[in-house]
Amino acid sequence: MSALFILIGISIAVALVFLLLFVLAVKSGQYDDTEGPSIRALSDRTIKKKGRNNEV
Repeated sequence: MSALFILIGISIAVALVFLLLFVLAVKSGQYDDTEGPSIRALSDRTIKKKGRNNEV
C-alpha cells in the first residue's frame, strides 16, 4: 500500500513538472505563430540570407 502512495506522489510531481514546462513555453511565445511555419513549408519562394556574396 505504501508503494501506491509513492507512485501517486511521483506521478503528481511529474505532472507538475510538465505543467510548469508548458507554462514557460507559452510565456516565451513558442505558440504565438501556429500558422506561419506551415505556410513557409509550402512556399516555393527560397529565402536568401544576407551574406558576403548575396546582397539582398
